Amino acid sequence: MIGSVYAWSVFTNPIAKQTGWSESSVAFAFSIAIFFLGMSAAFMGRVVEKFGPRLTGIIASVLYGSGTILTGLAIHQDSIWMLYISYGVIGGLGLGSGYVTPVSTIIKWFPDRRGLSTGLAIMGFGFAAMLTGPIAQQLMASVGLEQTFYLLGTFYFLIMLCASQFIIRPADKTLTQQTDKTPNQGTRLTTGPELTANQALKTKSFVFLWIMFFINITCGIGLVSAASPMAQDMTGMSAQAAAIMVGVIGLFNGFGRLIWATLSDYIGRPATFSAIFILDVAMLSLILSFQSQITFVLALCLLMTCYGAGFSVIPAYLGDIFGTKELGAVHGYVLTAWAAAGIVGPLLLSLTHQLFHNYTLTLAVFILVDLLALLISFLIRRNFAPVTKLANNKL
Repeated sequence: MIGSVYAWSVFTNPIAKQTGWSESSVAFAFSIAIFFLGMSAAFMGRVVEKFGPRLTGIIASVLYGSGTILTGLAIHQDSIWMLYISYGVIGGLGLGSGYVTPVSTIIKWFPDRRGLSTGLAIMGFGFAAMLTGPIAQQLMASVGLEQTFYLLGTFYFLIMLCASQFIIRPADKTLTQQTDKTPNQGTRLTTGPELTANQALKTKSFVFLWIMFFINITCGIGLVSAASPMAQDMTGMSAQAAAIMVGVIGLFNGFGRLIWATLSDYIGRPATFSAIFILDVAMLSLILSFQSQITFVLALCLLMTCYGAGFSVIPAYLGDIFGTKELGAVHGYVLTAWAAAGIVGPLLLSLTHQLFHNYTLTLAVFILVDLLALLISFLIRRNFAPVTKLANNKL
């Protein structure tokens, strides 16, 4: 349900046409929502650990459902500021609450398959636009724009409210039995007591993971925000073909979350993140070197798998290093990188294109920061000992 935020572009033109607002002003509501998603996740992650996933699921249901309904009212009132508050702030808070609710819980249920379990859960977020887009188009054509938001908001609220009642923590006995079945899978990279969220924040490993996640999302969301115009500008692709390409790369975004996360259960999270950044550098270099349509689409599809991978691999990586004692809170803190990247990525790409009238410089910058992330992915492996020491000191 909350993954429907990725279908916001479906509403951009209809809202702009009905209200007279510029398309960029309408699109800014999406950026606000992503920002508040990341920032609220840091707080709601602690709420998950303290009060349980059912409560945060209910909160997410109320906020995201009401934010969507109020979006319809904002359009009716012709108020752009109400749009930003309803969809951007209220809806964004619902997104953050809903995003952290299942992830830390599902890892506790399946410690032997942390990557696969988080990949399956987060894959739903990536695929949601494929379901929401056609339904929203049909609703707008049949009942109108404002009523579409009223109906979708009500539907989101009811489904999320019901689903949240089934998200519970496993009992300690169940957790022990599950871990004993396959002790060689999902093994922690550190030893000693599990860390609290405050302890995790004091480690170099958390800082490194935050930077890696920030770079991964900055590059990925920047490419997502300009995939169509970039394809047309760099390869001469038609607007119709570029629109089809956007749908195709969405599939790779979703499947990448599952495939890379599952792979991480077998080769480990450190090797997985290193492989992600190596592939990023290779595909970005390929786009710069061979500006053909086939090469561009192939490289962008693989880049989108890496973009999706960051979301699904990072929770399992956090669990490997810091344990699952307060994983919801730690995951929430690292999602602040998503909030920052949601602003930096699209802004960096749009500004450089506006100044230099091409995407070459931006792609070169993306290559450099991916190389930095690759270096960090190797350095982080040398910082597991301090993590263990910090846990033993019980700070």
